[in-house]
Amino acid sequence: MKKKSNTYEKNLARARRKKSIRKKMSGSAERPRLVVFRSLKNISGQIINDEIGKTLVSLSTISKDVKLDKTKKKTEQSFEIGLKLGEKALKKGISQVCFDRSGYLYHGRVKAFADGARKAGLKF
Repeated sequence: MKKKSNTYEKNLARARRKKSIRKKMSGSAERPRLVVFRSLKNISGQIINDEIGKTLVSLSTISKDVKLDKTKKKTEQSFEIGLKLGEKALKKGISQVCFDRSGYLYHGRVKAFADGARKAGLKF
Protein backbone atom coordinates (compact mmCIF):
# COMPACT_ATOMS: atom_id res chain seq x y z
CA MET A 1 0.00 0.00 0.00
CA LYS A 2 1.35 3.40 -1.04
CA LYS A 3 1.58 6.16 1.57
CA LYS A 4 -0.11 9.47 0.73
CA SER A 5 2.04 12.60 0.70
CA ASN A 6 2.23 14.85 3.72
CA THR A 7 0.93 17.82 1.69
CA TYR A 8 -2.14 15.86 0.65
CA GLU A 9 -2.92 14.99 4.27
CA LYS A 10 -2.44 18.63 5.37
CA ASN A 11 -4.81 19.88 2.66
CA LEU A 12 -7.37 17.24 3.62
CA ALA A 13 -7.19 18.28 7.29
CA ARG A 14 -7.59 21.96 6.36
CA ALA A 15 -10.59 21.18 4.13
CA ARG A 16 -12.21 19.29 7.04
CA ARG A 17 -11.62 22.21 9.44
CA LYS A 18 -12.91 24.71 6.86
CA LYS A 19 -16.10 22.71 6.32
CA SER A 20 -16.66 22.45 10.07
CA ILE A 21 -16.21 26.21 10.55
CA ARG A 22 -18.46 27.18 7.60
CA LYS A 23 -21.24 24.89 8.85
CA LYS A 24 -21.65 27.11 11.91
CA MET A 25 -20.85 30.53 10.42
CA SER A 26 -22.61 32.73 7.89
CA GLY A 27 -22.24 36.41 7.06
CA SER A 28 -25.28 38.67 7.21
CA ALA A 29 -25.99 42.31 6.42
CA GLU A 30 -25.45 43.38 10.05
CA ARG A 31 -22.44 41.13 10.58
CA PRO A 32 -20.67 40.04 7.37
CA ARG A 33 -17.99 37.37 7.26
CA LEU A 34 -14.30 38.33 7.09
CA VAL A 35 -12.52 35.55 5.18
CA VAL A 36 -8.76 35.19 5.05
CA PHE A 37 -6.84 33.28 2.37
CA ARG A 38 -3.18 32.53 2.83
CA SER A 39 -0.89 31.26 0.07
CA LEU A 40 2.84 30.70 0.27
CA LYS A 41 3.66 34.24 -0.94
CA ASN A 42 0.52 36.35 -0.44
CA ILE A 43 -2.44 36.90 1.85
CA SER A 44 -5.86 38.26 1.02
CA GLY A 45 -9.05 39.11 2.86
CA GLN A 46 -12.66 39.57 1.83
CA ILE A 47 -15.72 40.78 3.67
CA ILE A 48 -18.71 38.84 2.36
CA ASN A 49 -22.47 39.11 2.86
CA ASP A 50 -23.63 35.50 2.45
CA GLU A 51 -27.33 36.41 2.35
CA ILE A 52 -26.96 38.07 -1.05
CA GLY A 53 -23.72 36.31 -2.00
CA LYS A 54 -21.75 39.49 -2.55
CA THR A 55 -18.22 40.58 -1.65
CA LEU A 56 -18.42 43.98 0.03
CA VAL A 57 -14.70 44.74 0.51
CA SER A 58 -11.56 42.90 -0.54
CA LEU A 59 -7.84 43.50 -0.32
CA SER A 60 -4.71 41.50 -1.01
CA THR A 61 -0.94 41.85 -1.05
CA ILE A 62 -1.16 41.75 -4.86
CA SER A 63 -3.88 44.42 -5.13
CA LYS A 64 -2.92 47.35 -7.33
CA ASP A 65 -4.16 49.94 -4.84
CA VAL A 66 -1.85 48.63 -2.09
CA LYS A 67 1.81 49.55 -1.94
CA LEU A 68 3.67 47.25 0.45
CA ASP A 69 7.34 47.12 1.28
CA LYS A 70 8.38 43.69 -0.04
CA THR A 71 11.47 43.70 2.17
CA LYS A 72 9.26 43.28 5.26
CA LYS A 73 8.42 39.85 6.61
CA LYS A 74 5.21 38.19 5.47
CA THR A 75 3.76 38.45 8.99
CA GLU A 76 4.28 42.22 8.98
CA GLN A 77 2.73 42.47 5.51
CA SER A 78 -0.28 40.50 6.78
CA PHE A 79 -0.74 42.94 9.65
CA GLU A 80 -0.69 45.88 7.21
CA ILE A 81 -3.21 44.21 4.88
CA GLY A 82 -5.54 43.59 7.84
CA LEU A 83 -5.15 47.20 8.94
CA LYS A 84 -5.91 48.59 5.47
CA LEU A 85 -8.84 46.20 4.97
CA GLY A 86 -10.28 47.31 8.31
CA GLU A 87 -9.97 50.98 7.35
CA LYS A 88 -11.60 50.29 3.98
CA ALA A 89 -14.46 48.44 5.71
CA LEU A 90 -15.06 51.28 8.18
CA LYS A 91 -15.33 53.73 5.28
CA LYS A 92 -18.09 51.51 3.83
CA GLY A 93 -19.91 51.48 7.19
CA ILE A 94 -18.95 47.96 8.30
CA SER A 95 -17.87 47.84 11.93
CA GLN A 96 -18.75 44.30 13.07
CA VAL A 97 -17.69 41.10 11.30
CA CYS A 98 -17.33 37.42 12.09
CA PHE A 99 -13.82 36.10 11.40
CA ASP A 100 -13.50 33.05 9.13
CA ARG A 101 -9.97 31.68 9.25
CA SER A 102 -10.75 29.20 6.42
CA GLY A 103 -9.36 26.20 8.26
CA TYR A 104 -5.96 27.78 8.88
CA LEU A 105 -4.63 27.66 12.41
CA TYR A 106 -5.04 30.97 14.25
CA HIS A 107 -1.31 31.58 14.36
CA GLY A 108 1.35 33.58 12.56
CA ARG A 109 0.13 35.43 9.46
CA VAL A 110 -3.57 34.72 10.09
CA LYS A 111 -3.30 36.08 13.64
CA ALA A 112 -1.36 39.13 12.40
CA PHE A 113 -4.07 39.79 9.79
CA ALA A 114 -6.79 39.61 12.46
CA ASP A 115 -4.81 41.88 14.81
CA GLY A 116 -4.43 44.46 12.03
CA ALA A 117 -8.16 44.42 11.32
CA ARG A 118 -8.90 44.83 15.05
CA LYS A 119 -6.48 47.73 15.34
CA ALA A 120 -8.25 49.48 12.46
CA GLY A 121 -11.50 49.30 14.45
CA LEU A 122 -13.32 46.15 13.30
CA LYS A 123 -15.02 44.21 16.09
CA PHE A 124 -15.07 40.40 16.13
